[in-house]
Order: sequence, then structure tokens, then C-alpha cells
Amino acid sequence: MNETYPPETPVQTQPAGAQPVPVTVSPAVVAAPQVSRGPSSIRIYSHSSLLFWWPVWLVGYVMAALTYAQGRELHAETSWAVLDWVHPSNNLGVIYFLTLFVIIMITNFSVRGLASGMVILGGALVAVVLAYAGLWDEIFRWFENLTIHLSMGAYFWFSTLMFIAWFLTVFVLDRLSYWEVTPGQLTHKVLFGGGSNSYNTQGMGLEKHRDDIFRHWLLGFGSGDLKIRTSGATHEQIELLNVLFIGSKVAEMQRLIAEVPEGPEDT
Repeated sequence: MNETYPPETPVQTQPAGAQPVPVTVSPAVVAAPQVSRGPSSIRIYSHSSLLFWWPVWLVGYVMAALTYAQGRELHAETSWAVLDWVHPSNNLGVIYFLTLFVIIMITNFSVRGLASGMVILGGALVAVVLAYAGLWDEIFRWFENLTIHLSMGAYFWFSTLMFIAWFLTVFVLDRLSYWEVTPGQLTHKVLFGGGSNSYNTQGMGLEKHRDDIFRHWLLGFGSGDLKIRTSGATHEQIELLNVLFIGSKVAEMQRLIAEVPEGPEDT
């Protein structure tokens, strides 16, 4: 679903032959404070595709917990004693590998349209139903017992590495560069000496793209892609990918773009 927001250009007209009418403002009106309708500025962050990888480490931690609770001890014959837990069923390994495969496909290919989404959901549902019925062990016997088993340590350490990478990317690295919107101005800021670029919001256009079912709605919690078209001599098209809560962000941007920045008072 793509939505375009053209810039608002209010036009004021005055009847022909009308004379200007002086307006007297009482001191009470002048002293009345202005009511703010929202924040005076907002920040827009563009995230990498690693934002959508949270199910990998979440499911991995769940599988590690189930392996510890329902698994059995595994002793390895080496020069030192090795002890770990392995779940006797293939269900955990199948679900985890399916989760990893689906995330890889979703983050590299756009799933647009209801039909494509239903195909992926149908495949995931079949895998879960087979796991619930305990049929995966029987299916793997058809392939000379080529089973899928991961130890608790494998689930835990891979999920921990994924969580650290996901957390640092989403909450640290992606925030080193951002766009700040203030009344009448859009500024791109880069931390640690990267400088900044400013654009006048007069005549600026916004486009919101949120039509990827899985990335934008299921994994991205209502995220989307934002296109900004500037006007004037420095006409540019700016594309911000994977913006969280894009609906509320676009509404605030529209409000700030329409506002006239306060200038110095006349004396």
C-alpha cells in the first residue's frame, strides 16, 4: 500500500474592492500561551534488514530451554569430559531450521500480494502440524535417518551471537545516522564528525510504502519505506528503508512540514 502526501499550499483570497480592516488585540489574547499539538521535532531512523532477524534468536532461546527441560544428557568420548543436552525428537531442529530459512527468504525477496503470503504461511503451518503430530521422525526414516539434532549449546551460543548483532545494529549502529524534522526544515545528521545536510520543507512530498506483508507487518511491527522528494534548486529523492512506526512518523512529519518556523519578532 503506497500513499502519497502532496505538499499543502493554502491560498488566501480577498473580495474585490474590500478595504483592510484594523484588528485590535486585547492584552489577554497576546499573553495567552500557544498550545502545542505535538513535539517540536522528530527523528527518523533507517534500519538495515537485520531488524527482521529477531525470530532467529528468540526461537533459538526457546529451543535451548526445551532441550534443557526435555532433553537427555550427551557424553562425548574425548580427551576431556564433555557434557551437553540433546532433545530426542527432530521437531526442534526442523522448526529452528525452518525459521532460519524463512527469515533468509523474507529479508532477501519481497513478498508482495496475499497469494505469496498464503503460500509461505501454509508451508510453515504444515511443518508445525507435522511436528505437533510427531511425524518428522517417521519422515526422516525414509531418508536413511538423516535427522536434524542440535545440542543445547548450539542453540544457546548461536542465538546469543545473533542477539548481540541484532541489538548493536538496531539500537547503536543504525542510530549513528538519522533525519531530524523541525518546522520548515529537514536535516540529515551523521554522528562522529560526519556533518549534516539541511533541506527546506516547502513543496516537499512524502511517499509511504508498506506493502510487504511479512517484513513490514509481521516482522517489522508496522514498519515501512519512506520516500522524500525535496523541491527547489537542490531537488533530490531520499529513500529511507525500514522505518519503524512509519504511520505515526509520517503524520508528525506532515504536521511539522506544514508549520511555519518562528522568526525574529519585529521591533
